[in-house]
Amino acid sequence: MLGALFLFLSLPLTISIVTGVWPPFNYFISGFFATAIIFWPVTSIEVFTFSPMIGSASYLAFVTGNLSGIKVPAAINAQEALGIEKGSEEADVISMIAVASSSITTTLIILIGIFLLIPLTPILESAILQPAFNNILPALFGALGVVFISKRWKIAILPIVFMLLFFALIPGAGSLVGIMVPVGVVITVSSAYLFHKKGWI
Repeated sequence: MLGALFLFLSLPLTISIVTGVWPPFNYFISGFFATAIIFWPVTSIEVFTFSPMIGSASYLAFVTGNLSGIKVPAAINAQEALGIEKGSEEADVISMIAVASSSITTTLIILIGIFLLIPLTPILESAILQPAFNNILPALFGALGVVFISKRWKIAILPIVFMLLFFALIPGAGSLVGIMVPVGVVITVSSAYLFHKKGWI
């Protein structure tokens, strides 16, 4: 992770050293803190939330990014498709393969997108496609949700009701999605434990 962090910082640092152009310190500090305030808590929470789900693939997932959108769904879907027990060594291996495959696929798609960006810009920016781009994550997690909720619907009732009420009743709650993921995890695990103790599941 430290090696990856060094590589991330080396490109802008090298460009500034070679060109002699450096960002003004006050702009850098304001931009840094504006970003850090949002991303540091969210990414810290993601470590504790997602690491148990994907195991040893965590380091690769965090280096390549987009855990909630691609890496975690890929790992969970691969485990589910093969019927592998969560937390087992087999699940760990499958998660690593799934995360690595999704990283390679993402890189190839980005590479193709770079070459096709200018020809496809009018199509991608068309008003017809904007609703589709705005709903990629809901569609992705909705598809995964149907699979898991249909198998254990009793456990899903409490967290779904809580999240629906929370986002419906609190204006601007959409910006809190990253923070609410671990809250949902706590509610789900707690309710599952309670239901199990009561003999309901």
